[in-house]
Amino acid sequence: MYNVSFPGLGLDFDINPIAFSAGSFKIHWYGIIIACGLILAMIYAYFSAPRFNVDRNKLFDCVLVGIVTGVIGARAYYVLFKLDYYIAHPNEIIMISNGGLAIYGGIIGAFLGGCITAKILKVKILPILDIAVLGFLIGQGIGRWGNFFNQEAFGTVTDLPWGMVSENTNMEPVHPCFLYESLWCLLGFVILHFLSKRFQKYAGQVFLSYLVWYGLERMIVEGLRTDSLYLPWSLFGAQLRVSQLLSAVIFITGIVLLIVFRKRKDSFYDNYRRKKGIGFGKGKGKK
Repeated sequence: MYNVSFPGLGLDFDINPIAFSAGSFKIHWYGIIIACGLILAMIYAYFSAPRFNVDRNKLFDCVLVGIVTGVIGARAYYVLFKLDYYIAHPNEIIMISNGGLAIYGGIIGAFLGGCITAKILKVKILPILDIAVLGFLIGQGIGRWGNFFNQEAFGTVTDLPWGMVSENTNMEPVHPCFLYESLWCLLGFVILHFLSKRFQKYAGQVFLSYLVWYGLERMIVEGLRTDSLYLPWSLFGAQLRVSQLLSAVIFITGIVLLIVFRKRKDSFYDNYRRKKGIGFGKGKGKK
């Protein structure tokens, strides 16, 4: 049980990370919230598939494989950058119930699993990625609230009015980094959803926009966090945060590729909007 407050906002909560239990069996709010985010992301993907010219059945095959490889990737990423500890405690490598899942590892694992499955099923990969990142934004936006119930993924001490205080923050107000990322991801979903419906020119454009949007936020917010994974070497005497460096690379890559492909077009998206009458004026959509 935690007492969590936002003194500058006059808010105070008592939260229990455990939703309910039966004997030694416990269900945590973290798992419930992650599951809710995943379900909503899958519902969105189901109804959006036709707009991306993707077969729903094959899409869900990709999603199901991506979920499994995403969990594996999230754990592998975390273990890799804490290798000294896990070499000494190899029996704990698969004990994900004790924590230790890295979001970037999950994203990388899900992408690899989904893309390989798409290749096997002979589905175009870029439209799958466009749908996937919109689902990621839903899942990340909702899932980050699991960190609130666990009182983790917060930042350094701050005097901002929304500073969060709890037993895990040593009763000092800190940056609620989970909140920053949640709001940024949900806003990103709204923006990229609108982009995909009105202005998408080619398959992969939403995916590249996600790289820019999420890379920018994570690059900044990761610098505030106190639980970052670090590279085993330093640069000019400073330790490098893994996710911050990766975010910078993703952000720059996304911008470069958006510029390179700025004149690219995919007739499917123009035809889809014309059929729906989007952007063509009333009565001018169908021919």
